[in-house]
Amino acid sequence: MTIEEMKDKKKEKGYSYERMADLSGIPLGTIQKIFSGETKSPRYDTLMALEQLFTEPLEVRETASCYNADRNGSYTLDDYYALPDDQRVELIDGYFYTMLSPTFGHQSIAGEIYRQIANYIMDNGGSCRPFIAPVDVQLDCDNKTMVEPDVGIVCDTSKIKRFGIYGAPDFLVEVISPSTKKRDYTLKLSKYIEAGVHEYWIVDAAQEKILVYFFESDNYPVIYGFDKSVPVNIYEGNLAIDFTNIAKWLKDGME
Repeated sequence: MTIEEMKDKKKEKGYSYERMADLSGIPLGTIQKIFSGETKSPRYDTLMALEQLFTEPLEVRETASCYNADRNGSYTLDDYYALPDDQRVELIDGYFYTMLSPTFGHQSIAGEIYRQIANYIMDNGGSCRPFIAPVDVQLDCDNKTMVEPDVGIVCDTSKIKRFGIYGAPDFLVEVISPSTKKRDYTLKLSKYIEAGVHEYWIVDAAQEKILVYFFESDNYPVIYGFDKSVPVNIYEGNLAIDFTNIAKWLKDGME
């Protein structure tokens, strides 16, 4: 979708820039510069997040009747642990975000990435620990955020607790799902930067792209297709994830 098409959609839906910033998680000033033309080449992930405002049903932060709208932004881990076992949510800055069960294709992609990481670490006698969802990550070391990344690596094993992981992992992967797309591209990206994650991948099977954010570099994201092996920067490229099988599965119609 072009910027001009987004402008038409914005007018059609009656969105203000403030409303767009609230829904997308993109800073207000960034949106204004894009729509005014001041920013000539917006970042890919920013454009994707804006496009989703106009092409997908809006994700409601709280959708179940067990959530009290008056408490938006004030939920804590006590509320998180009090939820029914079959209620899958993430808690981010005091807000609950509903999570749907992953599809077979989603889990196949996450599992293949995890398998290659785990094999590399074991084959090389590494001390870092890989993990795959569902694992709770208390990202900010406070009582208002608990996330469930799809795949990750923790090198400081003192962060591994009985409940999950306390603090920022070194490496995280989110495999895009329709229900989490906007959150993974914007909100989680900013949260992972702030928390001290070193590297974050967004795997978008629909676009057949991998966006690699290595936060110790000045240039990110680096975008790869599924036809290439993607180097893991925290291992200085000695580990590269081969997407050949994933590309084949997609070609064969995996969803």
